[in-house]
Formats: sequence, C-alpha cells, structure tokens
Amino acid sequence: MYDITVIVVNWNGKKHIEKCIRGLEKQTLKDFSVVLVDNGSNDGSIEVVSKNYPGIETIELNRNVGFAAANNIAINNIQSEYVALLNNDASPHPQWLEKLKETIEEYPDAGSVASKMLFYSNHNIIDRAGDAYTIAGAGQLRGRGASFENYNAREYVFGACAGAALYRTALLQDIGVFDEDFFILYEDVDLSFRAQLAGYKCIYNPEAIVYHVGSGSIGEDTSTSVYYGHRNLEWVYIKNMPGSLIKRTIVPHLIYVLAAGIYFIAKGRGGDYLRAKCDAFKSMRNAIYKRNKIQGNKKVVDEYIWNLLEKENILLRLTRRIASHSSS
Repeated sequence: MYDITVIVVNWNGKKHIEKCIRGLEKQTLKDFSVVLVDNGSNDGSIEVVSKNYPGIETIELNRNVGFAAANNIAINNIQSEYVALLNNDASPHPQWLEKLKETIEEYPDAGSVASKMLFYSNHNIIDRAGDAYTIAGAGQLRGRGASFENYNAREYVFGACAGAALYRTALLQDIGVFDEDFFILYEDVDLSFRAQLAGYKCIYNPEAIVYHVGSGSIGEDTSTSVYYGHRNLEWVYIKNMPGSLIKRTIVPHLIYVLAAGIYFIAKGRGGDYLRAKCDAFKSMRNAIYKRNKIQGNKKVVDEYIWNLLEKENILLRLTRRIASHSSS
C-alpha cells in the first residue's frame, strides 16, 4: 500500500490534464498512487488519460457532482496514511510530494500542509501561499500577487488550498470530509476551519511548489464563481465561527457583504450575488444543525481562533481584483 494517494478531480480539463499528470510522473518521491475522478467530462479528457496513462486509476462519473463530492468519493475509498489533492490545472514541482510528506512528518500537530502556488503563466508571482481567513468572515488568498521571493518561511497558517495540499487521512476520518452542499468553492476553507476548531493545525511549506493556471474550470467573476463563492462564504461563517467571536466579527462581516454587493452590482453580477445570499439564508436551518455538531466538538479556546484571523482590508482586496482583471 502506498503512503500517499493523490486525487485529481477533472471536469473538461483536456487542455491542462496532461501537464498535471506529467508533473506527477516526475516526482522525486515515488511512494504514491494517483486517482483521477472525472466529473462527467465531455471534452475527451478522460479518454486522453485512459489511453496515455493506464497506470492511473480513474473513477468516471456520469455527471458533474462538484469538486467536494468528487474528492469525497475517492477519499472514502482509500487506505493510505495521507491524501494529497491537486487541481487538474496545476503542475507540481518534482519535489512537491517529497516536501509535503517531509513537512507533515516533522510537524505532528499539523493535520494538513499548504503548498506555495505560483502562477503557471508567470512563475515569479504567487497565486497563494496557503489560505487566510479574515475578521470579516471571508477567505483570503494569502500572498496573492506578491513576488515568489516572499513567503519563504515554514509557518502555521489558517488553512491549505485544496488545489495543492496534503492531509492526514486520520484528520478527515475525525472531522469529516468536504461538505458536499458546497458543490464548489470555499469547501476547503470550511474544512480548514473545522480542522482548526478540532485542534489540527496547518503548516505552510514554501518548498512544496505548484504552478497553477487558476480558474481553469469556472473562471473568475463568472456567474458560477460569484454564486457559489458568496453563498458558501455565508455557510462557512455560520457553521464555524464561535459564538463569542460572532459578536466581534458581525459588523466587519456585514460591511464586507455590503461592499461585495456593490462591487458585483457594478460588474453586472448583482443578480447572481443576491441569489447567493438568499439561498444561503434559506438553508440557515441546515447550517445551524451542522454548526451545533461542529461547535460541540470544538477543542480549542475561542481566543486561539481569533488570533488566526487576519484584518480585513476591503480596499486592498478590491485593488488586487482590479489589477488581476487588468492583467488577464
């Protein structure tokens, strides 16, 4: 049995998938297997994998069940000690898995390891260096847009982007896998928050490098990304934020929600944004049910979670988003 199972979820990723697989073939660490879960692709990508890479186990689904559920299907059937997740539009550095495994074995209090993700189109720019979470109850792409020379220290972070991360299988067995109601987006932030509440830390290793195309499947500020991102943002906050911290974060959260609404209305995505918020609160009862279970299993003090949260800078977030659109 292999120590690591690498799971790649694919949906119409024909133009990216071979770069991803070739990157895995070049790994210096060889003690791993690969499972590709195909979400009902119709672009011929699964045929390319089956023909050219017969050593990869494939799970072919007849429809797109979402990133969360597709990963769960594979996770629930593995026996390895560790699970690595890799986006189909990400190409790992040859030492990626070696560095991930080395790190998680060095930090026994860590349930996951975050990678340093650089833009595939420009290896000098950081896509993200782990995930952060702000006092406004919003995820933050840590290091986005900074030079690759920054964020070069191993350090504890809020969480790992599931596009390139390593998890202890024991962690997933303890706190549960991805919340399938999310479908796509924020499912990894939710998992990271649940892990932190249960006492599992996340360590970031800048030597575990992946080159990421980014938004390869759903795009940026599309109807899909706006809807799922801003619906799921509310579910993460409702499910996971400890009660005493809601009192300290609710005003920044509401300001963020209002500012984001104004931005998306100006971008012509106001309908998608409002639908996201309406659907989030229509499901409030289900979110509160999940919240009660999560908070009941909490093993850390609220102040620990508070110290993990970053300040929210809406102006900086907006500036980065505009700059991203300008360069694309």
